[in-house]
Amino acid sequence: MSLEIALRHRQGDFALDAAFSCAGGITALFGRSGAGKTTLVNLIAGLERPNGGGRIAIDGRVLVDTDAGLFVPPHRRRIGYVFQEGRLFPHLDVRRNLLYGRVFARDRRDAIAFDEVIGLLGIGDLLDRRTGGLSGGEKQRVAIGRALLARPQVLLMDEPLAALDAARKEEILPYLERLRAQLRLPVVYVSHALPEVLRLADQLVLLEEGRVRAAGPLADLAATPGLLPADGEGHEAGAVLMAEVVGHDGDYGLTLLRTPAGPVRVPHLDHAPGSRLRLRIRARDITLALGPPGDTSALNVLPGMIAAIGGAGRGPGDAMVDLRLDFGGAALLARVTRLSVDRLGLAPGVAVYAMVKAVAVAGRDFGGRPVSDPAGG
Repeated sequence: MSLEIALRHRQGDFALDAAFSCAGGITALFGRSGAGKTTLVNLIAGLERPNGGGRIAIDGRVLVDTDAGLFVPPHRRRIGYVFQEGRLFPHLDVRRNLLYGRVFARDRRDAIAFDEVIGLLGIGDLLDRRTGGLSGGEKQRVAIGRALLARPQVLLMDEPLAALDAARKEEILPYLERLRAQLRLPVVYVSHALPEVLRLADQLVLLEEGRVRAAGPLADLAATPGLLPADGEGHEAGAVLMAEVVGHDGDYGLTLLRTPAGPVRVPHLDHAPGSRLRLRIRARDITLALGPPGDTSALNVLPGMIAAIGGAGRGPGDAMVDLRLDFGGAALLARVTRLSVDRLGLAPGVAVYAMVKAVAVAGRDFGGRPVSDPAGG
């Protein structure tokens, strides 16, 4: 399934001019408030018409083509929409809220099974409850289930975790990861929270003032120097690697991971060998050396090469430099001082050894945590 977007739209002084395409998995629309993220998903959903021209197509099925005068109304687009708040019907229990979504399934024979959605989202024990008594995370899981039961070809999620506190976010994130892993459904996920994006997204579209600054695979863009600034909540620049659990060292409380950049040891993870995870390594947690390090406490030493250098200002306060490191196609981001760059002669093409302390990779840097058994909630 593919989604193709090319839209121009104006609201007052704000102008949106965005073009990108995405396939299965989660595509994150990321940017600051006012960048145009919600306007863009409303245009995709058909809640607004592009007044500057454009085209939207799902798997070749054209929904909007202003040149041809084509505009498919929202109820015929086969698009699911999950808002910041669940927008559930308070007079109906969870079961009837979910079944309401089936009304919009274009072909009931093609509709996703009710029990499959219940299991996917772990909401079996909520079916007979009224929505007013649900937690914020539970409401959002029900809202996602209702959208899935409409059998959409694309799922839009407009900051679905923005109204939740940290505990409720941690409650729902594993279910979003399960959705990504088990459903071959394009998801357009709006967020201005960098940790959510790094944990969930497969592709990234970075919006700035209504325009696409960059678009592509998350792993590539996250490791681009200076592209993704800190989000103002203490979340720092870093890159993402896919990892597989190789085994556990019970004597030392460590887990060995296989990554495209090389083997990585981390504090023990409660995952069986063969489990696939998403590992975030922060730029400030990488130390560089020009040769193989001797005796060092760092358990992870990855040989690679400097691919690019960015963020190297020359003002009095510009002490730090971001470097993109290449490990045979896998990329990481390192943050060092300009003094270190000059002393070591660091430049694109220079071979380096990247050292990462195992204890620097904390539990919050992993995506793909297990989800509790659906029967148990």
